Amino acid sequence: MAKQKKLKLRGVDKVMLTILISLALLTPLVVVFSKSILSRSNIEVERIKSKVEKQDTINESLMMKINELASLSNIQGVAKEFGLSYINDNIIVIK
Repeated sequence: MAKQKKLKLRGVDKVMLTILISLALLTPLVVVFSKSILSRSNIEVERIKSKVEKQDTINESLMMKINELASLSNIQGVAKEFGLSYINDNIIVIK
């Protein structure tokens, strides 16, 4: 029968082995945690994009309303309604 040698670990070897095992166990947890944070961030980005798109639609609608109210035909109609005459030289456009 062959004599089996017992493997003796020194203090440094034990520390290195503990670190390697810890890394092997913690790496998947860190990956899952970081993917979870990334997923949450992506969901928040999509939520904000949706809000921005809705606000853009509202802004476009309001700009169309402004343009409609500022149109020449509307101004002439309001002027007629109040008994005013339209003289082009008296109009000052402020932007």
